[in-house]
Amino acid sequence: MLELSFCNELLDGEGLSLREQAELAVALGYAGLELAPATLGPEPHRLDAGHVADLRRSVEATGARITGLHWLLSGYPGLSITDRAQWDSTRAVLIGLVDLCARLGGRVLVHGSPGQRPRPPGLTDDELTQFLADFFAPVAEAAQAAGVVYCIEPLARQETATITTIAEAAALVEAIDLPAFRTMIDCKAAGLQEPQVSDRIRDWVPTGLIGHIHANDTNLGAPGMGNDPFHDIVRALVDTGWSGTVGVEPFRTCVDARITAAIGIATLRSCERALA
Repeated sequence: MLELSFCNELLDGEGLSLREQAELAVALGYAGLELAPATLGPEPHRLDAGHVADLRRSVEATGARITGLHWLLSGYPGLSITDRAQWDSTRAVLIGLVDLCARLGGRVLVHGSPGQRPRPPGLTDDELTQFLADFFAPVAEAAQAAGVVYCIEPLARQETATITTIAEAAALVEAIDLPAFRTMIDCKAAGLQEPQVSDRIRDWVPTGLIGHIHANDTNLGAPGMGNDPFHDIVRALVDTGWSGTVGVEPFRTCVDARITAAIGIATLRSCERALA
């Protein structure tokens, strides 16, 4: 079976504590939670070791685990990976989040955060790749040292003009050339930008450049809340031998976050059972 994790921001937005979120995830059959750092409070990259240990214990006591972090810069609107004047402060935050992820027991960080990556004017695609490689190299080195995988997320052009296809993200991965720096496939973003997500999975997972998968519908809901062909997506993941976690990442709810989480895992598990 695929290992499934639920992205926590909708649950947090409805007032559930981290422990309550983990209890719900376990009750539904998820392996754990993928956290948006901003749900842990202001400046989560500065959380002290004792508090981080308490957070990890509270989740693991339920039988769940923290699988990773995503939406890394949502709590830092003034930062940017594409504004050189913000590079030092942005790198410091990201390296702090790498450390936070490792201390929480997470394995992967997903860098989306479209608001903090406007495309610099005047750069060709190749120049942009090198520009971003210069920024991310120290972050990738920190991830390597911490034993986690840092993924740059391709986003749809409606959100950003910086890294909008898996191929562009893969070029950045190859430029940095460290095992701890990968890209990922977000079904919503890929479905809007590069139709036939299942084909993209078959194209890219065998390359070893994919470090994570997000399962969500192009209508912003969880799998099962729209018409995206998750039976094909799940088949592609199984056929390519995907062994990493799949993070269920809806951006809107059906009734509430609890029901949304239930719909997501029920849909994916039913797709798996159909393959038997």
